[in-house]
Amino acid sequence: MIRKYVLLLLILLPFRLFSQEPMRMRQCLELGLERNFDIRMVRNEQRISDNNYTIGNAGFLPTIDLSGDYSGKLGNNIQENTSEAVRLETHDKFDQTLNAGIYINWTIFNGMLVQVNYKQLEMFQQMGALNTRLTIENFMANILSEYFNCIQQNIRLENLKTTLRLSKDRLRIVEERYIIGAGSGLELQQAKVDFNADSSLFMQQQENLFASQIKLNELIAADNIEQILSIKDSTITIDKFLDRETIWQHVLRSNTFLLLSDKNIKISQLDLKSAKSENYPYLRLSASYAYDYNKLEQVVYDRQQNWGLNYSVTMGIKLFDGMNRSLRQKNAQIELENKKLDKEKLEAEIKSDFANTWMRYNNNLERTNLETVNVKLARETYQAASNRYLLGDLSGIELREIQTSLLNAEERLVETLYNTKLCEILLMQISGQITRYLNE
Repeated sequence: MIRKYVLLLLILLPFRLFSQEPMRMRQCLELGLERNFDIRMVRNEQRISDNNYTIGNAGFLPTIDLSGDYSGKLGNNIQENTSEAVRLETHDKFDQTLNAGIYINWTIFNGMLVQVNYKQLEMFQQMGALNTRLTIENFMANILSEYFNCIQQNIRLENLKTTLRLSKDRLRIVEERYIIGAGSGLELQQAKVDFNADSSLFMQQQENLFASQIKLNELIAADNIEQILSIKDSTITIDKFLDRETIWQHVLRSNTFLLLSDKNIKISQLDLKSAKSENYPYLRLSASYAYDYNKLEQVVYDRQQNWGLNYSVTMGIKLFDGMNRSLRQKNAQIELENKKLDKEKLEAEIKSDFANTWMRYNNNLERTNLETVNVKLARETYQAASNRYLLGDLSGIELREIQTSLLNAEERLVETLYNTKLCEILLMQISGQITRYLNE
């Protein structure tokens, strides 16, 4: 009977047996950064903001057009002088006009608006780089969380495998006792129930591990989403020596959301300067070199040609536009105040998130120490109980309770380790240091 159960487990053994070469955390990060769809898209958006940052797009350079047109007029013409009774009729008159030239328009000065536009393009370029950085940080946090979740699920699978082995040993002992008449049928049935329950939990945990591997494949944009992704690490290591003040200083200097907020404030300041540029005069230059050809019928000179340079300089100032200029400046000032308030609000939220995360990090560190001791004690207790059970000094139900206690202690330990690691990752993300995991 036991052989039947063992055969079933062999069929359902972890699919990892057929996986490729195990990958380390850094390999997963590098592969994901190279292939992840969100990162590739945001990098393309950054390329657009880089391309837009030019003096021509800001308006420093003139516009030059080359154009030409041809027009014709075909019709009849009647001219009369009623006082002298003169009438002149022209039929099928065909006039033609041809124009061609190069035209240049250049705004030389418009209240520093061009300089403001160029500075805004620089801010947009920097925001593009920060948005790319933000996407990378979020991606790294996600892939690190799933990577260590995969380790967690694998540890749980190993714990359940050990539990299943212990249940199998107990079932074997009970069957041997039952055969020689030293055990009861009730105890045998209970041992089978416990073994089946542990088998079910083991198979369910295989599903959890598989789901985590699939999620990891999705994050790194694997060609085959169902490939069995085996990871090298088998334990969750945590940094127990993080310093609160050092991390907080990194938050103030390197938090991506705060940096983006600073850029938004600068853009609003430039918007205000742009609105105020309407208070100044403007100076525009226009020039062209053109050729005109006219062919006219029924005139003294039926053909006329002109070519040469034409230019003009225009200077002006907007005196009144229905108070709209003042309105735009007031609204720009209000927008600037809102951006500053947004940053203050963001700083308060980040302080709150940091404080909560730091508290959870330290709390989980202490819990990790406690659960490590608990697991050690639970294993020693089970070993002593197992010896007593072999001597017939302990019932199967009591052994099962101690075995369950051991499994629960192991589950709490791995869960606490994982939660501590998540807090560590979040602290690194908030402080802009998450890329340090690429060097580990």
